[in-house]
Amino acid sequence: MPINLDAIGQQAGPVEVAWDSRDVMLYALGVGAGQADALAELDLTTENTAGVPLRALPTFALILTQLAKVRPDFGDIDHTKLVHAEQSLELDAQIPLEGRARLVGRIEAIADKGSGALVTTACEAIDVATGKRMFTSRASAFIRGEGGFDPNRKSGGQRPAVPDRAPDIEVQVPTRADQALLYRLCADRNPLHSDPAFATRGGFPRPILHGLCTYGITTRILLGALGAGHLSSISARFTKPVLPGEVLVVQGWRGNDSVAFRTLDGSGAAVIDGGMLVPA
Repeated sequence: MPINLDAIGQQAGPVEVAWDSRDVMLYALGVGAGQADALAELDLTTENTAGVPLRALPTFALILTQLAKVRPDFGDIDHTKLVHAEQSLELDAQIPLEGRARLVGRIEAIADKGSGALVTTACEAIDVATGKRMFTSRASAFIRGEGGFDPNRKSGGQRPAVPDRAPDIEVQVPTRADQALLYRLCADRNPLHSDPAFATRGGFPRPILHGLCTYGITTRILLGALGAGHLSSISARFTKPVLPGEVLVVQGWRGNDSVAFRTLDGSGAAVIDGGMLVPA
């Protein structure tokens, strides 16, 4: 079987990556800042607007993990069968507008899901200048056709559903037809998001939007609705691909110190579900 079950615990890195304000602004544009109103989110998109200091969206941290490419090898798998299943991010500090970080990736788990395998990789980033931890991210990838290796597997638990009431936050967010072409310039050049032939081999009618782009859009909308500039943690699962140009609906339910959320597509189906965001 192509997947390597002995890869649990394997590490990649450390790798150092650097970034500056241009990277921060490109990411903000990639996740839709300024699309609805070019003057509405200048704190994310400009560095020289009087009285409006630039800040980095917290999920820019995930761009650093992609730039570092600290992905431990877990076998010779067919990447057209791999989809991003879950993503979490825990932040120890606000991401600065420029800096250098040292990142290490480690495979935490490989789970048999029957129809496929779920591989979870953790990535920790240390600020090179201070020696302090900046963030820890966890990404789970589902590889279709790689399951069936654990005869004792148990059904995995489900994330709690959103509250059974009307959302406190509900925002319609159009995406651009070229959203994936813009977002791919941040860090992710996977041809699934740009090459029609590659997307077809993966079972999609045309290139799909990056899951982390939808994740960033959702985070931007929720933080804007909350009037918050930073977060402590965020987690969610990806449940359905998004085609560039679709209209998304971001929904949030306020709790005591957190927000449960999901994002729907134009048909009302969840594309991100089981979400939880904790503002800083």
